[in-house]
Amino acid sequence: INAVYGEFQTFQHYFKQINLSWTMSDAFNKAAEEVKGLKASPTDDEKLALYANYKQVTVGDCNTSRPGMMDFAGKAKWDAWNSRKGVSKEDAEAAYIKLVEELKARIGMA
Repeated sequence: INAVYGEFQTFQHYFKQINLSWTMSDAFNKAAEEVKGLKASPTDDEKLALYANYKQVTVGDCNTSRPGMMDFAGKAKWDAWNSRKGVSKEDAEAAYIKLVEELKARIGMA
């Protein structure tokens, strides 16, 4: 009986971890939609932070070459994303959601 109970506890712990990741992903998807409805545009630095965390969640570590010298916007986006290298999906999701909540409080929704 103890062995079966131990296996059940392990399964229950695993299921809770899966369920938490689903919940976080739902919250992330909600934040990704909400950011489109802000009253005003975030600052360039805020946009880069949103971009970097979004890419880290959806793609993972930066996997492209840095854009050329004259592609200023592309380089800024690449640098922002590359700065998140090694950050877990969960931590990037949490950072993205937190920033969206801060923007909603400061800027408001349309």
